[in-house]
Amino acid sequence: MSRSVLLVEDDVFDTMTAEKSFAKFSVPHQLHTAFNGEEALDLLLGRNGTEALRPLPEVILLDLNMPRMNGIEFLTELRGNAELHHIPVFITTTSAMDVDRADAERLGVSGYILKPLDFETGGDLADSLSLLEQLLK
Repeated sequence: MSRSVLLVEDDVFDTMTAEKSFAKFSVPHQLHTAFNGEEALDLLLGRNGTEALRPLPEVILLDLNMPRMNGIEFLTELRGNAELHHIPVFITTTSAMDVDRADAERLGVSGYILKPLDFETGGDLADSLSLLEQLLK
């Protein structure tokens, strides 16, 4: 069964890397993308002339450093919305700053993965594998 995934990412290269990682491990998915937090909320809520994404994604992969609305701002909005607050979110970022990780964890993320998204290597292997498991359920 194909899983619906929303990738909120402003870097086209990182989007392609995520797609290749899913394909490499044969993760059945339908990938939806948004360039920043505002576009993601428009997609989730059907705002600003954007058709609402239904069914809702089963997982959100969220970059922290984006223009217009960053990842923490988006996550704050998401967690404050009764319809959306339950969606598991995995942070995918280049930021290894403790304050970013603490802010994300305070907002209930399911994992924190340093880019590039890779299911085989890296210091965040446990979070990467948790994401893979979530997508394969």
